[in-house]
Amino acid sequence: MKLTDQHKEQLIEKGISEEVLLRQLDRFKTGFPAIRLNRPATISDGIISLKKIDKQESINLYEEQVKHLDVIKFVPASGAATRMFKFLHEFLNGFDPQEDSINSYINLNKAPELFTFFIGMEKFPFYKKIIKSLKRKHTDWAAKPVQSKKILFIEEMLSENGSNYGSMPKGLVPFHKYKGHTATAFEEHLFEASIYASSNQLARLHFTIAPAFKNHFKEEFDRIQKIVEEKTNTRFAISFSHQSASTDTVAVDDNNEAIVLENGCLFFRPAGHGALLENLDQLDADLIFIKNIDNVTTSAYEKQVSEYKKFLAGYLIQIRNKTYDYLKTIDSKEVSDELKLEIEGFITQQLDNVLPTDYKKYAYEYQLDYLYEKLNRPLRVCGMVKNEGEPGGGPFWIHNQKGELSLQIIESAQIDPKNKSQQAIAVKATHFNPVDLICSVRDYKGNKFNLMDFCDEETGFITHKSRKGMCIKAQELPGLWNGGMAYWNTIFVEVPLITFNPVKTVNDLLKSAHQLD
Repeated sequence: MKLTDQHKEQLIEKGISEEVLLRQLDRFKTGFPAIRLNRPATISDGIISLKKIDKQESINLYEEQVKHLDVIKFVPASGAATRMFKFLHEFLNGFDPQEDSINSYINLNKAPELFTFFIGMEKFPFYKKIIKSLKRKHTDWAAKPVQSKKILFIEEMLSENGSNYGSMPKGLVPFHKYKGHTATAFEEHLFEASIYASSNQLARLHFTIAPAFKNHFKEEFDRIQKIVEEKTNTRFAISFSHQSASTDTVAVDDNNEAIVLENGCLFFRPAGHGALLENLDQLDADLIFIKNIDNVTTSAYEKQVSEYKKFLAGYLIQIRNKTYDYLKTIDSKEVSDELKLEIEGFITQQLDNVLPTDYKKYAYEYQLDYLYEKLNRPLRVCGMVKNEGEPGGGPFWIHNQKGELSLQIIESAQIDPKNKSQQAIAVKATHFNPVDLICSVRDYKGNKFNLMDFCDEETGFITHKSRKGMCIKAQELPGLWNGGMAYWNTIFVEVPLITFNPVKTVNDLLKSAHQLD
């Protein structure tokens, strides 16, 4: 395409080279290679059963060593809560109170989630705040019809003139109601971090957020800092970052032509959570916990959930210690035949790597080089929960672009919907990825890995969106915990469902993990 001077200035401002732009445009024409699933990862075939690990031993190891470790919790929190309230927005846009009743709307539009919302309305943590505001604005509140009250309640929740939850980041929406206050997801992450992600009474947390809401998060932290620190006997160091504009990708039309906006600029979009790999790469710590902003629970379950975080971290430390020992020995050039066999067994059995079919034909020194290269990588231990139909990714054995068989987290959008054999494998998945990761990003000498070196750039994907009624195509970068970590050493461990309490829609706040009663 021919770039205008305005386009060139836009690229410079975003930090995107013309070469990168052309590669993005070419990718729309060539597509990404299809993911080749081999089989689902299952218990004893890629996923370790809890019964196979001494849980208390791992917890004890972590609690003993954490005081000597740099620990940080990384929380992707960039998105607005728009999807959380999607069905309520649809209701406000599609309901005509002059022509219809709420019950008939629910039946006609098959909207059971709206019925659930109204039934459980008084249990939402923000209920009293919304009602108080409505009574202040409407002096005749008590006399208003029930239907009018319900509509006004939703409007007050979502509108800019009200609480504006529809445009706020999910992390700043009240999630839980306690006796004397309500708590946001942001606040709950602090309480949780104090239990398992703190060292020497200091908890470090890093949130990726939209730039427009940085002050909102800082204000929330200022509001709760003293209370949380006193209750947990923990100091908090909070840092923020946002998706870099240089990771945005251009959108195209059905003819793969770059879309030019009304103001003459190219239309760029954020490239999914894979864009956060750069943010993660900026962090340097012995251990990094990764957990999504909406996956929190009330104080009633925090200790139970935190036990499993310590357990996963302790198991990672065990594996990492062994990995470091082997790397030191290989570097020392004093590897016996017996020890080489032991390392091979560790790589295949503990790290679930598959040796090349011609590995035995390698010269001895090249075998050691291969083993060293396989060990000298970032390491992650990922909790996996039993599949209960949640949307999203899961653990699979796949063939990568090199033909190697490896364990990966695969998003459903990466699987070819037209390939029946691949879909048949996908539906057999027994477990789900709750984004429950403990990461080690330093080598045995203490140097941080360059995480970009371990990303598979061929695992991005093209999505279909709409803009002002027009179909457009967009690109997502290799996902943070799938393609972005494709060449890490990966261990999947089954954890119980209590550790996974996401809030995808507002009605999820009515589930027991988010209610104190």
